[in-house]
Amino acid sequence: LMNGRDGVSERNEDVWRFILSNVRQPDHMTGDLHAQMASGEVGSQRLGALCDTHDLDDIEALADEIIGRSEAATRESIRGLPAGTYDASAILDLADGSKVDIVCSIQVDPDAGEILVDYDGSSAASRWGINVVKNYTHAYTTFTVRSVLNPDIPNNHGSLAPIKLEAPEGSIVNAVIPQPGTARHVVGMFLPNALLKALAQIRPEQSMAEGSGAVWTMQVNGNYPDGSPFITAMFTYAGGVGARATKPGLDACSYPTGVSAVPIEVVEASAPIRFRQKALRMDSGGVGAQVGGRGQTIEFTVDTESPWQLNAVTSRLSDAPQGLFGGEPGEPGSFKVNGDSVETQARITLSGDDVVRLELPGGGGYGAPV
Repeated sequence: LMNGRDGVSERNEDVWRFILSNVRQPDHMTGDLHAQMASGEVGSQRLGALCDTHDLDDIEALADEIIGRSEAATRESIRGLPAGTYDASAILDLADGSKVDIVCSIQVDPDAGEILVDYDGSSAASRWGINVVKNYTHAYTTFTVRSVLNPDIPNNHGSLAPIKLEAPEGSIVNAVIPQPGTARHVVGMFLPNALLKALAQIRPEQSMAEGSGAVWTMQVNGNYPDGSPFITAMFTYAGGVGARATKPGLDACSYPTGVSAVPIEVVEASAPIRFRQKALRMDSGGVGAQVGGRGQTIEFTVDTESPWQLNAVTSRLSDAPQGLFGGEPGEPGSFKVNGDSVETQARITLSGDDVVRLELPGGGGYGAPV
């Protein structure tokens, strides 16, 4: 995409035109690419300034030192854990009524300073595009383990090396071609719900109850009165996070991802969508010594006289986020059009007078209610 000449980066026009000729929203993509190019340029400048300030030709030795120290610190933290095998599972349900079992076993080896996470027993790959490849599973697994074990150690190859992963090939957590994975976040973001229950047996004070899991994603497309098309980028909403030992769960916030919701004003500016409600879902968090985070309610229509399509990815509509150590479950979610539950994962066609209502799940409570 970029050519470098005499220390100056220049855009490769042929590659630029090729990319923009093969996307549905070239105007949006132009902005994304410019932002990526600018951030890369700024990063390069700052790295150069760092090396100049400390009279370094490169950062290889510095990087090796950080990685080595990180691995040693991670192994030392694992050596302080009790040896054993800790099993857990969690159930993810989808709009069509199908269910996904995530089964995990965390095996702690203090002598080697290593942890093995094994997903044997998890569901087979789904016909829907929610399957996860192994490296994606690895990323969410190591993030969750390190969140409980040693969050202050830098995230790099060294701190990840002592955390091993096994997952059956062809399963929903180790998908292979041609198993689809476009909406892989649905399972990827759900993995911590099972992992945290296993980790709670090791570090109860650092773990937390089940949360809503993956963010719900919406995409709307249709045509303006003049026939020109409109299509939104994916806009996302989060439910409640599970409660912790000393704190309530976060409201309308996603874990483990830090993705934020697109402001409704931005969504309305990109297409003829009209939001009728956006509010916290009161009393949706599970009761406990610490209450689970609240979900949220979203209601919208599309101001058009022509049919339009909604691509919605939802979950946790029947099996609520479970509490931990006596905490009660949060409320399950709800996905309705005109008051009727949607019972398909497929894209649906709607009309201008249809009303979409989303009620996102609340997080589970932690500890028995006082």
